[in-house]
Amino acid sequence: MACLPMLLTDILQPDCVMVPLVADDKQSAIFQLADLLVEKTDIEDAQALKDAIWQRETVRTTGIGGGVAVPHGKTEGVPSLHMAIGRTAQPLEFGAIDRNPVELIILLASPPDQTGPHIEALSRISRMLIDADARDKMKSLETPEEVYAMIKEVESSVA
Repeated sequence: MACLPMLLTDILQPDCVMVPLVADDKQSAIFQLADLLVEKTDIEDAQALKDAIWQRETVRTTGIGGGVAVPHGKTEGVPSLHMAIGRTAQPLEFGAIDRNPVELIILLASPPDQTGPHIEALSRISRMLIDADARDKMKSLETPEEVYAMIKEVESSVA
C-alpha cells in the first residue's frame, strides 16, 4: 500500500485560521495562535506550547521572508501535529531574514517524537508559499474560510 503524502489540510482545521489576527507584536501574535490551537484541538497545555515555540523563536527568527513567518515548536503536551494560520491586521516586525514585516503567520505544533511529519509540514508550507502570487493572494484574503479554501485548492492542484 502506497503512503500518501501529508496534506496541510490534514493538520489544519478550518477553525484554526484567524483573519484578522489582532496582535501588536511578534510574541502576542504567536501566543494568540497557540491559544487558538489549545482552544480548538486536543492540545491541553497552552503554556508548555507557548514556551516551546517562543524558545525556538529566540534561537532564530522564523520570519522566512516575503511577509511570512512559520513559528513552530515541539512539546510533550501536543499529541499530534497541528497547524494554525493568522493573517495580521497590520504588518508586524518579526526580525525576518529579508527585514520586511510579516503579515502571514503559520504556526506548527508537534510532539517531540514526530520529526518527520514536522519537517514534511514545513516543506509543504514552503512549497505552497514559494510563489509570490500565492503568498500575496493569501495575505489579501479577508476571511478564515477563504484562507482554508485557498490552501485546499492549492493542495488539490499539486496532489
